[in-house]
Amino acid sequence: MDFHLSEEHRLIQETVRTFASTEILPIAAELDQQARFPKEIIQRASELGLLGMMVPPEYGGAGLDTISYLIAIEEIARACAGTAVILSVNNSLVCDPILRYGTEAQKRRYLPDLAQGRKLGCYCLTEPEAGSDAASIQTVAREEGDEWVLTGTKIFVTNGVEAEICIVYARSEPEPGARGISAFIVEKDRPGITVGKVERKLGIKASSTAEIHLEECRIPKENLLGRRGEGFRVALSTLDGGRLGIAAQAVGIARACLEESIAYARERRQFGQPIASFQAIRWWIADMATRIEAARLLMYRAASLRDRGRPYTKEASIAKLFASETAMWAAHKAVQIHGGYGYIQDYPAERHFRDAKITEIYEGTSEIQRLVIARHVLGVRS
Repeated sequence: MDFHLSEEHRLIQETVRTFASTEILPIAAELDQQARFPKEIIQRASELGLLGMMVPPEYGGAGLDTISYLIAIEEIARACAGTAVILSVNNSLVCDPILRYGTEAQKRRYLPDLAQGRKLGCYCLTEPEAGSDAASIQTVAREEGDEWVLTGTKIFVTNGVEAEICIVYARSEPEPGARGISAFIVEKDRPGITVGKVERKLGIKASSTAEIHLEECRIPKENLLGRRGEGFRVALSTLDGGRLGIAAQAVGIARACLEESIAYARERRQFGQPIASFQAIRWWIADMATRIEAARLLMYRAASLRDRGRPYTKEASIAKLFASETAMWAAHKAVQIHGGYGYIQDYPAERHFRDAKITEIYEGTSEIQRLVIARHVLGVRS
């Protein structure tokens, strides 16, 4: 097994790192404080090919592998976690299911705009009564002539305000549970779809999180994504890739905590010496570095399986679980290393602490990841 990045991977890393450090990092605190969507940054990201990284060139994308994508998300998240999740959703939760389950006509209609940043996408699965239990969604899709008519409410939709293309999951069949669910591509300018409440959040404030309301929203029959009644399978397989994107976001946040803790520990003096000379600080920094390396390797292992066309559901959950808990742990230690300064907004440790928490929640909570991992390890279905 080769643990070294290829020359192409290193070039992507260097390019995105330069972009993130020179164009995103200087305004990251402002984006957080103003809860402002970084329109100008997303435009620049699209010029660099970061909105459709794994989309083949014939559909307007960069045609890169999963590891390239994760490298990019990590670098963006190290600068601004909110910007990273905007890109992650567009790549993992919107472009990917259209690429894998869409018809040729759907791919040619939607992917070029998404991959080249002319339009942004969002993923509409969660509902007020269906979070971790996604099979309990109540949004209804009714067949009427040559149209589908959708009615229901989706919540916690990342990119919900700015997105123009939505992947919506709705109950199209009378069967209860997962069997009755289908996936649909819904354009936001269709009559009957509106943006509801925009959430005020603890962190990742550069990305919008909103309700999406569908009231007798009519879409063409050809906007069914994948086979009728197999939407739950589309949702779960899409979330496998989404979990890798969140793992990369978590690694980026954790790395920011490490790098800023190192700089602060070298500069801050107490008892006549830099606090970096104290054993407790050194051990925390050593543990941060170790956990980050482990999280990144777990992430790359899952990505390698995905790129080789092999099952990776368990490995994606392991990577997401470990990386997100590493981010939260590293953020806690970064605040502690900064002491009182870690609790105020003059230093970024406070922002990283707030941003890290969501990585343990979305794309499946840590508890759901443990359920997924346990099922695979134990060889059981429930």
